[in-house]
Amino acid sequence: MNTIQRFLTVLMIIALFSLAAATPALAFDGRSGDVIVIEADEVVNDDLYVAADNFTLDGTVKGDLIVFGNFITINGTVEGDLIAAGNTVLIEGAVQDDARIAGAALQLGANAVIGGDLIAAGASLETKQGSSVENDAVYAGAQGLLAGSIGDDLQVGAGALELRGEIGGDVKAEVGEMNQGGPPPSTYISNTNVPIPTVNPGLKIAEGAKIGGDFTYTQTKDITIPSGAVDGKITRNEPVADQRVVPTPPTPAEVAANWTFDLLRDIVTLALFGLLLAWLAPVFMKSLMGKLQAQPVPSFGWGIVAYAAFFFALFLIVVVTIILGVIFGALTLGGVSGTVIWLSLLSIFALIIGFVLFTGFGSQILIAWLGGRWILGRFNPALGEHKVWPLLLGVVIVGLLVNLPAVGWLIGFIIMFFGLGALWLWARERMAKPAAVAAQ
Repeated sequence: MNTIQRFLTVLMIIALFSLAAATPALAFDGRSGDVIVIEADEVVNDDLYVAADNFTLDGTVKGDLIVFGNFITINGTVEGDLIAAGNTVLIEGAVQDDARIAGAALQLGANAVIGGDLIAAGASLETKQGSSVENDAVYAGAQGLLAGSIGDDLQVGAGALELRGEIGGDVKAEVGEMNQGGPPPSTYISNTNVPIPTVNPGLKIAEGAKIGGDFTYTQTKDITIPSGAVDGKITRNEPVADQRVVPTPPTPAEVAANWTFDLLRDIVTLALFGLLLAWLAPVFMKSLMGKLQAQPVPSFGWGIVAYAAFFFALFLIVVVTIILGVIFGALTLGGVSGTVIWLSLLSIFALIIGFVLFTGFGSQILIAWLGGRWILGRFNPALGEHKVWPLLLGVVIVGLLVNLPAVGWLIGFIIMFFGLGALWLWARERMAKPAAVAAQ
């Protein structure tokens, strides 16, 4: 069940980011294909979203540019923010606001100008002499060769770093040691549109480099710094040793105590939820038990189908939402696009909540109730029809089964498939009755 929880968590995070990014009142331009080129005389008056194998901007984007692809080249002008991720990201033009880029090979050409901040992550970042970042720069990756200018502060975490350009503010660099570096990215990354430079492991300040503020770096030994290269204070920090404490393995008594505690917790939780369902939805639970008792084998098979159908339904909602959002956005119907996003988020939320509750508790309560009725009914038929005792006996047995070492997770999945299948058959029958009445 941990895999399911992680998947659902990712879906919830995606939904939250979609909600945060939704701007129903604004329009945007969306384009996709193998090769997308914005010609030099073309002006995009909205935000531009692109998914392409090879993307080139020679024209102008008046808003933000968000692009994902293999090879990305920015020769023109982006008047808003740039968000780009791909194998190669090459900026030769101007980004008037912030640039956030990620990829294997990242390069700012000699004519590149970033009007705001630069945030980059990748295997290699190279800023050519003549390039300019007017505000702060942050980089995390394997290596960096920075020959351009940075107006304010620079913060780097890398295995290899060489500074050749001018930084107007402070520099904080956490760089690997010279004798601990691996092969440069150019040895294992070759399918890029720009050559990847070779930067020796460790930290180097080249002749002609200039740091206008303080310089703080992390190394085991002092590095050679050219005279006059740093205007402010120079501070070397020792690398922090790995101080993680290796946990001692639990004793057999601790393992047994933890297992017993988990078992009691599961039994109490199932009992409480089961009594709540018996009070709120007795007819619904009896209907599911009837389906499962009458069709056990089909219930298991349809349970597998229902399990797969849930994830397919989530995927379908996301795909339809993206398609409709792009269509309505292209038609400048921002209000409709926002409504579609909200409805899809509500649908995803409802599906996830229902699925988690039923698979986590409903299926086990269903099997527990049915099993308790069967066991007590063999000794005392009247007791087997009681509203409480069959459920309590059943949750104890189910709790023991799903907490068995090594095989408990498998039993839990089997119980889940039986419960989902009974729910599927019940729902299909309920939907078939109105259809039959309408046909008559």
